[in-house]
Amino acid sequence: MSDKITAENLIESLVDTFVEKKKTVSFFEGEKSDSVGSQINRLFGREKPVHHILGGGKSADVLLWRNKKISASVLTSATVIWVLFEWLNYHFLTLLCFALVLVMLAQFLWSNAAGFFNRQPSDVPRLVLPEELFVNIATVVGGEVNRGLRILQDAACRGNLKQFLIVVGALFAGAVIGSWCNFISVIYIGFVAAHTLPVFYEKYEDEVDNFVYKIFGQMQHHYRNLDASVLSKIPKGKGKKHE
Repeated sequence: MSDKITAENLIESLVDTFVEKKKTVSFFEGEKSDSVGSQINRLFGREKPVHHILGGGKSADVLLWRNKKISASVLTSATVIWVLFEWLNYHFLTLLCFALVLVMLAQFLWSNAAGFFNRQPSDVPRLVLPEELFVNIATVVGGEVNRGLRILQDAACRGNLKQFLIVVGALFAGAVIGSWCNFISVIYIGFVAAHTLPVFYEKYEDEVDNFVYKIFGQMQHHYRNLDASVLSKIPKGKGKKHE
């Protein structure tokens, strides 16, 4: 009985995870509670503002365009890099060599300018990257990779067929998207989305929440039909429970 309930309410659990209904309605709002527009639905069940969810620091300010000059410059720089690699077909090694030549040329002119103008030579500024930067990057990347591997292995080893099919479907969707464009374009699309979707959601959060809630309701309806006709007839494997 519990397996059947879990199967039928899989989409309901997704709805509960991503959308939190307003559970309390006052007496005077009782007549309006049936309309979707009068309900306050929040994605991920959040109670804090978007800026706080994004970290509340300078990165959140950039993503939410608190300083339009900095946000526009970051997005413009990413666009220039994408155009150089994708449209102009530059290679990373080529750009790296050109950048190093420019840096060396600037340092050469700086170090020899004193001799041309008969002035006392000054120290040339040198670029040194701190070791902590690379350690922090490796730590963050390693943690995210291990978390992704843990999710994939849990879906494969716990014996939950429906969760396994969902993960496989997500990977298949990623493979299809990867066949449409290369890795750099996928990274650029994600970067643009990170700099546009949060600010759009912050401005129109009520409309977006209600729209997503309707979509999840339709998914729940279609999934129940699919589960009743196909998925409920698939035998379930017995996986080990992880404590």
